[in-house]
Amino acid sequence: MKSIVTLIAIILATTFSSQAQNKTIAVGYPAITGLNIDASIAAKLLRYELIKLDQYSVYDEYDMKDAIAKDPSLQSECLSTKCLIRMGEELSVDYTISGSIDGIGDKIVISLKMIDVQSKKLYRTEMIEFADQENELQRMIAIVLRKMHNMQSDAVLVDRLEFKNDVVASKSVGKMNNSGPRIGVGMMTGDFREFATRPMDQGGLDITPTLSMIGYQFEAQYVGTENFSGLFEFLVNINGLEQGQFIPSISLMNGFRFGKAGWEFAFGPGFSLERRSNGFFDTKGSFGNAGDYFSDQDWADYATRNYNDPDQYPEFFTGGQFNRPTVTDIDPDYNMDTRFLDRRGATHLSTMFVFAFGRTFRAGALNIPVNIFYTSRRGGGLAGINVGFNVTKSKTKLYRN
Repeated sequence: MKSIVTLIAIILATTFSSQAQNKTIAVGYPAITGLNIDASIAAKLLRYELIKLDQYSVYDEYDMKDAIAKDPSLQSECLSTKCLIRMGEELSVDYTISGSIDGIGDKIVISLKMIDVQSKKLYRTEMIEFADQENELQRMIAIVLRKMHNMQSDAVLVDRLEFKNDVVASKSVGKMNNSGPRIGVGMMTGDFREFATRPMDQGGLDITPTLSMIGYQFEAQYVGTENFSGLFEFLVNINGLEQGQFIPSISLMNGFRFGKAGWEFAFGPGFSLERRSNGFFDTKGSFGNAGDYFSDQDWADYATRNYNDPDQYPEFFTGGQFNRPTVTDIDPDYNMDTRFLDRRGATHLSTMFVFAFGRTFRAGALNIPVNIFYTSRRGGGLAGINVGFNVTKSKTKLYRN
């Protein structure tokens, strides 16, 4: 009994499939706006994709030639339901299909409707928005037709082509120009902390090792979606103004912002100006207080004052001429080979590497970034926090196909 039921089911399925395949359909020229494709080419693409569905006998332009010769409006102006019914009656087909393909802003909208000629009613309709990729129009049409007929399309292909209504769409990547002031505070570490607290007569700054920071950040978004942004950040800072210091710095950073909460981190090189001199620290207190700094000039002055005595230090005189000793001559543990921070020394370009992590709080177009940071350089660095605000001033397209 089971075998008989199965056989009947197969026969019925085959019969219905055969009937479906025998259904005929004609394609009207779709309305095209904002795109470079011709309506006749779009109609061909519709026919090709209908044939691939393997559900209809699709009339081509030659099958429709006589009917169009009688009524040219069936070719160029047949978009309404009434006209599509008339076309179907002229051609004696079961269905007609047409619609519109519109390029609107940064998307392509495909809307198709299918008419049942016998019942003179709208049979099926479908509309999908796609990203602006006109060269993928045939695949877009295939996706719409398959959805209209409740057939699955490749999920990866659909995801790649569908319009995504993000802040910055993945296909039409935009660029946000966010710029604004920054204020903050930083704590000097390592050699920089020592330099800050060192007395001025030893080349130090004689200040507290905590610096105020005021600057301006230029920020541009170069890639992203609603949940991810790639940023270029250019930050100019002036540090230490409240303590009578002028310490400039420039940072060039690549940043990444994640999620709607605005968490972000950035990293990149930084540049500043600093002064250094060759010298040594008298860690043993051999020439004064333990820990005092002697630059090469400090040592020259010290040696001249203390060793320019031929009676006490005859070894430093030749033919009555004073030969100033080096610090190594006096104490082999010391030398002048190392360069240390010294406000009296020569100016040099200093490089560093900047790390920052924080969150951007948003209030409409206003962004309030709060970041902790660390600038790492030879011998120490600067750790702190800065706060600012910037406003989304502009959004421009990077490219458009």
